Amino acid sequence: MTAADNGTLVETGTPDQPAVLYDVQGGVGVITFNRPQRLNSWGPDIAAGFYAAIDRAEADPAVRAIVVTGSGRGFCAGANLGPAANTEESGLDTSETDVSQLVGDRPAHFLTELRKPVIAAINGSCVGIGLTHALMCDIRFAAAGAKFATAFTRRGLIAEHGISWILPRLVGWGAAMDLLLSGRTFLAEEARELGMVNDVVAGGRLLERAMDYARDIAANCSPASLAVIKAQAYRDALDDVAAVSARAETLMYESLARPDLIEGITSFLQKRPPNFPPLTQKG
Repeated sequence: MTAADNGTLVETGTPDQPAVLYDVQGGVGVITFNRPQRLNSWGPDIAAGFYAAIDRAEADPAVRAIVVTGSGRGFCAGANLGPAANTEESGLDTSETDVSQLVGDRPAHFLTELRKPVIAAINGSCVGIGLTHALMCDIRFAAAGAKFATAFTRRGLIAEHGISWILPRLVGWGAAMDLLLSGRTFLAEEARELGMVNDVVAGGRLLERAMDYARDIAANCSPASLAVIKAQAYRDALDDVAAVSARAETLMYESLARPDLIEGITSFLQKRPPNFPPLTQKG
């Protein structure tokens, strides 16, 4: 889906169009998986387009937050194994499948290593590797009724691409084991109850909700603070509290020397929106 001039959502995506669309709106880089005819299932075309769009957004000082969504009825319905994978042909042979080519050259957790916040707007089916990528985003909004599944056990696969690391951290051990072992389908409403998504909204309002959230971050949050806090959160989760506290003290002294602090306090006292500087190469 893309936003037309009148604000409506337009379904796009044919084989002769880019597999991934990229646009910048109000300080937000919008990345849209654009293969709706296959529910945006993951393949080399989407992988390459996604990585290129992420790199553009990460390198652009004007982009302060990133939104990832899908066109049509799916966010990303798992891996695309080709036409035969969508049939029930008993002769399907996947022994020669080149997983590295299918997945691309980056692990899904690279999203956690970006300096900018990534918001997933899950518009529809979110399964397998699509679910893993959504979970590696920092914030998730979902359309009401959107379908989720790990599905690995029902395809004779294992917990792929870091989902066994991120899922228990989001929903807890018991819920994660249920979803991983059963491979069952569940809806956005249950995902919200489990803490997997931050909010569930009507499908027609999903992109608006995600963009409002992202624009608020872009307009009011220090890019340097966002970059440091994001790095802290993912790194500190794996360390003990003493080491975390020691690093935080060092980072706090560094933040005191940035112009962001003066601007943050001054804009608050003057009751005006802040004008934080963009990220530098060093962050």
